Formats: sequence, structure tokens, C-alpha cells
Amino acid sequence: MTTKVTQTLAQGVISRLVTDEADFDARLESLLAWEGVSDAEVKARVDAILADVKSRGDAALIDYSNRLDRLQVTSMVELTLGQARLEQAYEGLPAEQRGALATAAERIRLYHERQKPESWRYTEADGSVLGQQVAPLDRAGIYVPGGKATYPSSVLMNAIPAHVAGVREIIMVVPTPDGVLNELVLAAAYLAGVDHVFTLGGAQAVAALAYGTETVPRVDKIVGPGNIYVATAKRAVFGQVGIDMIAGPSEILVVSDGDTDPDWLAMDLFSQAEHDEDAQAILVSWDAAHLDAVQEAIDRLLPTLEREAIVRESLASRGALIQCRGRDEAISLINRIAPEHLELSLSDPDDWLPDIRHAGAIFMGRHTAEALGDYCAGPNHVLPTSGTARFSSPLGVYDFQKRSSIIHCSPEGASELGRVASVLARGEALTAHARSAEYRIKP
Repeated sequence: MTTKVTQTLAQGVISRLVTDEADFDARLESLLAWEGVSDAEVKARVDAILADVKSRGDAALIDYSNRLDRLQVTSMVELTLGQARLEQAYEGLPAEQRGALATAAERIRLYHERQKPESWRYTEADGSVLGQQVAPLDRAGIYVPGGKATYPSSVLMNAIPAHVAGVREIIMVVPTPDGVLNELVLAAAYLAGVDHVFTLGGAQAVAALAYGTETVPRVDKIVGPGNIYVATAKRAVFGQVGIDMIAGPSEILVVSDGDTDPDWLAMDLFSQAEHDEDAQAILVSWDAAHLDAVQEAIDRLLPTLEREAIVRESLASRGALIQCRGRDEAISLINRIAPEHLELSLSDPDDWLPDIRHAGAIFMGRHTAEALGDYCAGPNHVLPTSGTARFSSPLGVYDFQKRSSIIHCSPEGASELGRVASVLARGEALTAHARSAEYRIKP
């Protein structure tokens, strides 16, 4: 279980850490600790659902939808939405929403167009050709959360890179508890080029995408966020299909040089803390008076939030204001934490960039709120969490493509390489390898 770092209400809702205190390392590690693996009970329930859907297909999906999402359906037709319904949702939006969604979609598309890798090859002196061929996946599955939270932005961020990559068919699943459809989500699916939508959720939706049923096509990769049952199911089916990542709670790390408005910074921290009680919001500065001002802003502005209770719990359990000794220590903290979102609220953020090795997305300067990246800046908001930015990258076009090596030997090249391969193969005692290569050696 994660140990929580808290303070009394008299000290403020958010913890205050100082890097030169003796217990700083232990407190920071406790703050960052996050166990994303589900417990045995959740895993057992997910395994049973996966096996049931794999065995019974559509019938299992109908049963789980009726039981878990409180529906009353008798066939998959009632859990399927066609292109006409998606277009209807888009056309039916208020003009302001429709315009904002279209602007965001276009900016995301333009950014991801620049990510497209090209196939390449080169010819050696003897005429042999080596290269790499880039090809899209045939079919991708997009999981979109439903129920308490609906995220049209997640539809755009997951489906548009797949579309840009050239994926032939994009399948979206979205739960609709009590039969409630979110028009913004459906409109986003229309704009993003989603081919088929099934109103399915939970581990059963992941199973349908991974194994296929009589109605739901089997996909090559599943992307998109979900609850602990969805995350556990994605982990379980990995290998049968690809997945994007096992995402933890949302995170933000803000570094401020002391000259940014404390109210701005408080709201930037709130913007991540309002996701859920396990989200993490941390501010680092070497200016103690500035941290005092941000703490005052937090305490003053917190009661004005619609999601005050969630933000308060998030800040109390996993938030922190950290006082460090300067630039070098701040950079060390950035690379140690490897945050999902990093805000450099500084006068010279470009000067810091070469030293930052680990961050999912970097927001440069005082005016670049992380919230802009969530919706419409252009770069993807599906980012590595829980320190995995040390070895992972944002979702992108490359996640929906694969690469094949190209080797085309000329007779001369085959002869020369055959001699090298023969020696190495015989050194490994793989004589069939050696003899296969030796047949091509010119006398």
C-alpha cells in the first residue's frame, strides 16, 4: 500500500518538503510510490471475464453489458453505432463546441503528420540493397472511458495518430452505463476517422478487441485509458495484441523561478489534481517566499473549485511544494521524478532543455499551461506515467506502425557475406546455417 505524506490542516492542504532536510529522500520516495498492479481479486475477476468472452463471444458481451452497465439489450445490434449516428452527433453539437472540437482535431492531425517515418533503403558497392519498410497496422482498437468521466479529447488523441499512420480500420469501444451516450465523444469519433463504435466497456471490451467475437473484429493493438479492470485486462492480453502502456494516475511537476503569478501555479496544480484522488501535483522552486505565496493561493482558491473534495484529497496525499537549492538540484529532481507533464515556468526554459532527460511532455514558459496540451496544442496527451518516462515516449504515429527490414543481396554480396556468415555459424555449431550461406559463395 502506498504510504501517504500529509500535513495538518493548520499547515495547509499540501505537503512542504525541503531538499536539505535529513528525511527528504525518504519523504520523496514515499510521495512518488505508486503500485499500479491490481490485487489478486481484481486479477481473478478479469481473468474470468477474458476467458468467458473468448469462449462465448457476443453472448458474453451482452450479458456483461446488461449486468455491469445496467442495460437491457438482447443483441449486438443494440451495442453498435454506425457512421450515420456519429455524424449526427457532430452535426447536432452547438456551433461553439463543434468549432472547438474541429480546431483541436486539425491541430492534433497537423502535429502528428510530422511524425510519419519514411521507408528507406541504400545500395552497397556490390549492388546489394539494405533498407527498412514502414507499414501501418491493419486494425487498431481505441478504448474510451465512460460513466463518471467522458473524454472526447482522448478519442482525438488516440484515433488521429492511428488514422495518420494509415491504419486500415479503427475500432472504438466506449461504455454507456444506463444507456447514456455522450454526444461529444461520438462527434470526436466522427472527426477522428473511427470506423466502428461499440458501446462496450470494462475488461469485456478489452477481451472483445483482443480475441474478436462474432461482431467485434480482433485488433492488432489496443490503446486508451481505463479503470483498474481495463488496465489489468490490457496487461493480461498483451502478447495476443499490442498495447500502448499501463497508465497510472495523472501527474504534473512544475518548476518555477519565482516570477510566475502564484494563482496561475495553484490552478496548474489543481488541473491535474482534479482528475482523481490518486493524481499527483508537485511544484519545485528555490524561492521560499514564492512557495509561501503559492501555498496561500492554494488554500484560498481551493474552495472555489467544483471538484474541491477530489483536489483536496489528491494534494493532501500525493501533492508537494518542494524547496530546492537552485537550478542544478531542480534539474536533478526532474530527472529523478521523470514526470508525465513538466511545466518549466521560467524566464529561460530553452536553457534548461538540454539537461532534461526524462519527461513525457515539456511545457515551456509561464504562458504554456499543461491544460492546453490536454486538449488542443497538438502533441499527444497520452504520456508515460509513474516514472516510466525514463524509457517510454508519448503515444504517436509510430505506435500504429511497424517496420520490416529489407535485405536484397547481389550475387557478389551474397558470396562475400556467405564467407562471414559461414565462419560465425560454424562457431555457433549451427552447420545448416553455415551450409546455407556457403551454397551462395562463388568459387
